Amino acid sequence: MFQIKAAFDEQLEFKTTLARAREFFGNLRNFAELMPGIEKIATEAGGVARWLIRADVPVIGAIRQSFAVQQTDNQPARIEWSPVAGEQKNLLRYSAQFEERGAEAVLVRIMQRVELRRQSARELHLLAGLAGESRLSTEMQKGVTEMMRAFLQRARIRLEGSN
Repeated sequence: MFQIKAAFDEQLEFKTTLARAREFFGNLRNFAELMPGIEKIATEAGGVARWLIRADVPVIGAIRQSFAVQQTDNQPARIEWSPVAGEQKNLLRYSAQFEERGAEAVLVRIMQRVELRRQSARELHLLAGLAGESRLSTEMQKGVTEMMRAFLQRARIRLEGSN
């Protein structure tokens, strides 16, 4: 099995209300608009959201992958999207936890996990085996971190700029 993995986990305090933070991080349109690399997030039947993500990867070039997710948690203090049942190749899990810090501040913990699984490297890309799991995972980790940090900077501007 050929697997490439990346994870992001960060906490940030936003000067906004709990309701506004929850609404913002629960709206997938904000990810499509503000996160680099997200080409599109389309809503499908049965509550499935399909994220189309493009990434430039050294050695193999640009790759485009589709991730089908569904909301698995929707509580006042937590939102989570997980891979649809039966998904075995492109796995994406996104969650946001919210902790109120006074009337106008919210601590938000964002977690994202991405995993690409294939029986062989060639199923992902002809040059993936040459690059290797470790190198591709390292590069994907860098990419996911850059995407999420850019998104969170833009989220801060949007959330705090309109208070």
